[in-house]
Amino acid sequence: MKLVIVSGLSGSGKTVALHTLEDSGYYCIDNLPLGVLPELVDNMIRSTTQPYDLVAIATDARSRVDSSDRFDEIMRQIGKYELQLKVLFLTCDTSRLLKRFSETRRKHPLSRAGLPLADAIQQEKDLLEDIHAKADLAIDSSSLNVPELRQAIIDRLLSQSSSEMDILLQSFGFKNGVPADTDFVFDVRCLPNPHWEEGLKPLTGRDPAVVDYLENYAEVEEMFSSIFRFLDVWIPRFEKENRSYMAISIGCTGGKHRSVYLVERIAAEFNKQRGKLSVRHRDLA
Repeated sequence: MKLVIVSGLSGSGKTVALHTLEDSGYYCIDNLPLGVLPELVDNMIRSTTQPYDLVAIATDARSRVDSSDRFDEIMRQIGKYELQLKVLFLTCDTSRLLKRFSETRRKHPLSRAGLPLADAIQQEKDLLEDIHAKADLAIDSSSLNVPELRQAIIDRLLSQSSSEMDILLQSFGFKNGVPADTDFVFDVRCLPNPHWEEGLKPLTGRDPAVVDYLENYAEVEEMFSSIFRFLDVWIPRFEKENRSYMAISIGCTGGKHRSVYLVERIAAEFNKQRGKLSVRHRDLA
């Protein structure tokens, strides 16, 4: 049986995740108290009337996950079964969550009289901290709309038909913050910046003029070679440890020129030898 435990912050997209899994053939249960999970798994595995091959269970602050020790204990209990288990955790910036709750006018599950919404969100982060730390896959939905989040779940969780690891290679701008759901971050702000060159500012790292400008500098070639060699050596090592997904982020100041150029160039090299590589330019309009 394949079991996906879906958890995360209220307003981060857990409902979207469950609907995506349900559309993919999973039997889904929402708002399950974590303590009853071992008994439920036992009953499903022993069921002779209905096979449960694909199961997704959502548990979060509504279920009052009370301690990290309890989560570890439950994972040990269900670990005795022959399961293909994945823990998916959805997170989001506090500012974006505040906006979402304001727009929908829904009540936060931990809110109570006199408790500000921001404090309720922080309490929830603390409550779910251990699940977040032990998740196989964490997705930050701060900058994703519903279709993008759905596609991210499909790409990162469901599209695993081979032993080859799924890789997301993304550019970003440090001025807009570092992506939360990333495994490696490379800072390329030390490279010459096309932003200050006449005629190049409105372009991106995909445009030939920007490419020509950057390729005139030896340090750009050196940066490309260093990042590519690092990834070429270490990605296979992670795959040998049965890692199923990795996010790699390359950042410059605005996420428009240098980082975009390097992501495109590295992706082109990896596409010659890999079949499961996604490219995202977070801060391109």
